[in-house]
Order: sequence, then C-alpha cells, then structure tokens
Amino acid sequence: MSDPTRALRGAVDLSGLGAPARPASTPAPGAPGAPAPSGTPGAAAGPEGAQPPADGGTGAIDGPVVEASDATFNQVVGRTSIVPAVAVVWSSQHPQSRALLEDAIDIAAGLEGRIQVVGLDIATNPGIMQAIQPPEVPVALGLVSGQPVPLFSGMVDKEQFRAVIDQLLQLAVQHGVTGRVSAAQESAPVDEELPPLHQEAYDAIERDDLDAATAAYEQAIAADPKDTDAQLGLAQVGLMKRTRGVDLQAARAAAAGDPTDVDAALVVADMDVLGGHVEDAFVRLIDLVRVTAGDDRERVKAHLLDLFAVVGNQDERVRKGRTSLMSALF
Repeated sequence: MSDPTRALRGAVDLSGLGAPARPASTPAPGAPGAPAPSGTPGAAAGPEGAQPPADGGTGAIDGPVVEASDATFNQVVGRTSIVPAVAVVWSSQHPQSRALLEDAIDIAAGLEGRIQVVGLDIATNPGIMQAIQPPEVPVALGLVSGQPVPLFSGMVDKEQFRAVIDQLLQLAVQHGVTGRVSAAQESAPVDEELPPLHQEAYDAIERDDLDAATAAYEQAIAADPKDTDAQLGLAQVGLMKRTRGVDLQAARAAAAGDPTDVDAALVVADMDVLGGHVEDAFVRLIDLVRVTAGDDRERVKAHLLDLFAVVGNQDERVRKGRTSLMSALF
C-alpha cells in the first residue's frame, strides 16, 4: 500500500546529516532501554522536570511557538495547510531532550514567521505518544499541509538543523504552503473561547476520561446537529477509545494472515489513521468492501465512513476515498 507521506519525505534529502553523535538523545519512555520514570506524574504538578511553555508559547495554536497537547494536536496539524511547522518530540521525563526544541525556537526567530515551532511533550500527552511512537527522544518532524515529514532523531548541531529547516521550507513552497505567523502574537492573550460543551470535552480528554468527552460532544450535537466541530471531535474520541490498549503487531499479523478478517482489518485501519497513514487505512477498507457481502460489507462501509469523519470531510484524501468507495459499491 502507498505511504501518504512518501512524496513529501522523498523531497527532503537528509542523507547529508550522516549519523551525528547523540549525547543528549534518550530512548523514549516505554522504548527498549528507556529508564523507568522516577515516579508517577501528578495531574496538577506535571512530571518531574516539566517546564512551562517556551518563550513565545502562549497556548494559542496560531502563535510562532506552540506547546501542543492531545486536545490541540489536530488543530495544530490542520494549520500547517497555511503555515509549515517543525515539531520537536521531547519528554519532560528527560529534560535534556528539550534542547532540540530550544534550538528550533532560536532558528525560527530569524525566519520572519515563515515556520511555526511545535513542542510535543510525550510524557504528558499519551495520545501523541501512541500516534508517533518515537524510538527515542528528541525527534524532529516537519508538518506540511497536514502531512508529517520525518526529519531526524537525536541531537544535531544547530547549523545542520537550520539546513534541514531550509529544505523543509523549500518543500512547503512547492506545495503552496507559504503563510506566516506574526511575531506580535508571542505575547497576545488567547481571546477565543471554546463553546462550553466543547471545552468540557477537551477537559475530559486532558484527564483521559474519554466517556465524559463522548457525552459532552453528543450533548453538543443534540443541541446543534450541524455542529461539525463536535461531530469531528466525537469521531476522534471514538477512534481513541477503539485503539486504547491495542497490540498493533498482533493486529497486523492477523490482518496479513487473513485479508478477509474484518475484525483485524478494522483495528489496523484505526491504527493507520491514528499513526497518520490515512490513505493506507482507506485503501485497506475499500479493498475489503469489494470482497465482502451482506452484514460484513455494511460493517466495513460504516467503519470507513466513521474514519472519513475522523479525518474530516473537507480533506482531499476523504474526497478521493468517497469516490473509490462508490466505485467499490457499484
């Protein structure tokens, strides 16, 4: 199956980086060789070593520096259709991994708003951890038009990092992503407030209460059936619930062993969407629609429609997926 990020990744040639020394790189929490956390992070105080947002990080998703969370990550990614971003995956359980984020902020400061810097602390955001599954921290990712562009893992010197960001900006121009963030936004207050039920859902996600988040979004939809943001949020929470605790390797093995195994195919499709392999998920289920019938076919179609809602009906990949689904059905 095709990799939806293949074209973007191929345009960023990072072979010149070689294999630099990585004195500050650390296995990601949960990865082989990672040290055990010294304690269980508290919900209010955060994990040991946690730091406040970097200079310029106001909590607004349109600022030059953003500390993204599980609740805001999709919004941040969505903005990369306007302004490209470089995301640094780090962990407050390993504060030294934040050094790469600080380098990114320094580099971006001289680029006149042409790129946004996104910090992703996987110690406090399990959803991001599950979606990215970094083998170590730090990791640098580009984000262009909602697509991830793998850059490198571990530490590199600032000049090498600057060269990588320059290539990322060239790629963004090729894809028509040339917006800018304003430095004036660094100290701007966040004026926009979420509707109360949306805020309730976000708060529930932050405390990992997905049932409460589901209930809040359902209430919002009941009050306004045209609330597309609530519909999208409900679909995304459903995906988070379905993939919680899933053994991805076991699911892939089951799907590979029997391509007509509907249960296995639905699980793998969910995990593909969660990991950013959207087109792979759509192709898998559309192919399954072609070879199933009756209740199984209806079940696969319904699941695919739910994944369309997760990604967003305005996404070009969803539009193409709907066309392919119609072809498969008729």
